[in-house]
Amino acid sequence: MSELLDLAGIFVFALSGALMGVRKRLDVVGMAVLAEMTALGGGIVRDLVLNVRPAAFQSLGYVLVPVAATAVVYFWHPHVARVMPAILVLDAAGLGLFCAVGTAKALEYGLSPLHAALLGVVTAVGGGMLRDVLAGEIPTLLYDRQLYALPALMGSAAMAILSAVGLHGWPATLGAALLAFGLRIAAMRLNWRAPLARGLTE
Repeated sequence: MSELLDLAGIFVFALSGALMGVRKRLDVVGMAVLAEMTALGGGIVRDLVLNVRPAAFQSLGYVLVPVAATAVVYFWHPHVARVMPAILVLDAAGLGLFCAVGTAKALEYGLSPLHAALLGVVTAVGGGMLRDVLAGEIPTLLYDRQLYALPALMGSAAMAILSAVGLHGWPATLGAALLAFGLRIAAMRLNWRAPLARGLTE
């Protein structure tokens, strides 16, 4: 079940990477590279920090699902772009899932709660940052100001706290993921923004 959820999150993240390739007028190879990096980049960075073989290299599904997402975007990108609001909701779900699972894995490998939470954030947002860098963009995480990393950080922190008080397994993961998901959806619906430096105006 957890692997199926992982693959669902990977598919949604890969869609956003492939769509970036369309916007940048990349060929299908470039689209696939962006899809793979967006979907798998954060998890690969996490596993390299933990000094373990990345999960992406242990299962064919992790590599093939982004390829499938690339194919969907390649043939039907106008339709995919039209359902972008629904994709953003699924992206928020993937954000919540990845930050919680990333934090849990870091805790399993002995990291402190603080470091595990930070690595959970990297798992959730790292792929998107790699996508933007490869596409020649300033990472949206740094300038968009829509709350994205903050919901991931809150979800990761919740996961670390739940683990510290002895709550483990899927109920804790689900609770932390739902917190991050809810905050991200609220930020999109209510147009929450991170503040600029004092004295700066919009």
